[in-house]
Amino acid sequence: MTATTRILEWFGRLYIWLLLAFLYLPIIIMALMSFNVSPFYQLPFEWTTEWYASLWQNDQLIAATWNSVEIAVIATVICTVLGSAASLALYRYEFRGKKFLQALLFPPIAIPWLITGTAMLIFFFGVGIGRGLHAILLGHVALALPYVIVVVSARLQTFAPELEEAARSLGANQWQVTRRVTLPWIMPGVIAGGLFAFAVSFDQFVVSYFLATPGQTTLPVEIYAAIRKGFTPEINAVSTIIIVVSMALMLLTARFFKFGGEK
Repeated sequence: MTATTRILEWFGRLYIWLLLAFLYLPIIIMALMSFNVSPFYQLPFEWTTEWYASLWQNDQLIAATWNSVEIAVIATVICTVLGSAASLALYRYEFRGKKFLQALLFPPIAIPWLITGTAMLIFFFGVGIGRGLHAILLGHVALALPYVIVVVSARLQTFAPELEEAARSLGANQWQVTRRVTLPWIMPGVIAGGLFAFAVSFDQFVVSYFLATPGQTTLPVEIYAAIRKGFTPEINAVSTIIIVVSMALMLLTARFFKFGGEK
């Protein structure tokens, strides 16, 4: 290994560590401050669980959290089922306008959510849907569905159609082929698409802000409103809980579905 190669390798490692520090240090500091007795980040650090106890007494924050969880779970189920079915249809069948439909999957991902939220607000009022949790759910499904279709379709590109043909030649019908051959193969893509849908829905602020009504908000909207009134460490506490649960869910999913390979 030459000196130039060693220097480049050293700079590469340094860059990765700096990038990781930039991403994770704010999260670590926020989590630590959720256990600090001072509400104003004053030092020295004094350990306390007061803010977690106060969190369970904050009815608005708890209600908004449950609203976000319920909407995200329902949106994930709907998007995963519809997105997987749509991906299979786009993979198996040729029809007029197929390329155009596939191209339409990307504008909802690329268009700024501010524009999307404004358009949804105008459209929902125009057709009589209005605002509320039901409107937020519809908006989240519309936003998350393209992610599922794109991820599952990418997984299907690695699928060998000869496997389905072999199953049919052995007497399996279309449902049996789908359930026993195709679905097991694309399941990592389905799970990944579902996780994308959950993340998009749970973290969504702009669309939720436009479509929420007073007293019926999601967690991102409630956090924004709480920060405008005056920051409290209870926000650090609920954020820390969400991060721990999310990381645990991601690690378990990666472990059982072998997203990182056999090792």
